[in-house]
Amino acid sequence: MTINRQWLLAERPTGMVGPHNFKYAETLIPKPKSGEVLVKNLFLSFDPAQRNWMVDRKAYLPPVAIGEPMRAGSVGKVIESHNADFEVGDLVQTTGYWQDYVVAAPGEGPMGLVKLPAGVSPEMMLSVLGITGLTAYFGLLEIGQPKAGETVLVSGAAGSTGSFVGQIAKIKGCRVVGIAGGPDKCRWLKETAGFDAVIDYKNEDVNAQIAHHCPDKWDVFFDNVGGPILEAALDHVNLRSRVVLCGSISGYNATGPIPGPSNLANLTINRARMEGFVILDYMPRAMEAVQELMGWVSSGQLIYQVDLQEGFENIPATLQRLYAGKNLGKQLLKISS
Repeated sequence: MTINRQWLLAERPTGMVGPHNFKYAETLIPKPKSGEVLVKNLFLSFDPAQRNWMVDRKAYLPPVAIGEPMRAGSVGKVIESHNADFEVGDLVQTTGYWQDYVVAAPGEGPMGLVKLPAGVSPEMMLSVLGITGLTAYFGLLEIGQPKAGETVLVSGAAGSTGSFVGQIAKIKGCRVVGIAGGPDKCRWLKETAGFDAVIDYKNEDVNAQIAHHCPDKWDVFFDNVGGPILEAALDHVNLRSRVVLCGSISGYNATGPIPGPSNLANLTINRARMEGFVILDYMPRAMEAVQELMGWVSSGQLIYQVDLQEGFENIPATLQRLYAGKNLGKQLLKISS
């Protein structure tokens, strides 16, 4: 094989991102240099932040350029190595982009190049041990700082990050209330992930239900959604509560400015704290989290759910699933066995 299939960013999205924003291309397989390896991508990760990477503005990562392969995390197999630390056949995690093959090296790109630990599947590496698991771990424990007996409220709770946040909070002795869309997701969170209560934002009054399920208000709010749900949550701030701003997926595909919450004064009145964070700041400590997360998975305290799509041709449509709320758990796509 000499052909490297790719999906390129064709135009910056306005409103809902979709397959029309990308174009298929073929190029020659790149050749690794000294210190590099050639990786064949097997699985791709899909994350809400990818929508922000398509916008031409300064952020924690440069925007994807028009005509470049779309950026994405991946797990693949080393098929050629010019690095003594990696052998042909090794399974690795890296920033593989939307393509069949990528040249990678340790310490380069947002995710570098890391071998999968023995016994860890690609699905596990890209979910509970990947960016979403690390985001939940550091976002909740470092920014949210939950204490046993406190109430933790989580939006986007049926997504990969949100479901891990709720379960980690339970491990730490907290009461957990999730917000998700649709009865199937809400049932899974309560019956399988072990949440104490769940609010269906598609079919219930979120503000009224927060009041019902958090009669003593909440102490930590882990927000993946923003918008009206953030505003509803801020009506129920406890004294010295902490708001963890992880994402605002409700506004990622908006065509105009997003109104801010009208009740920020509640933070002042209750001496509460709201803080945003980006997981890249914590990557030097990744192994600290991975070891603890692996222990929780092994003991059965932490479960992970994967929404697995298949086929290179389905890559653009799989990204759109995130913003349409079709995924339950971590959104992945399998390119090749």
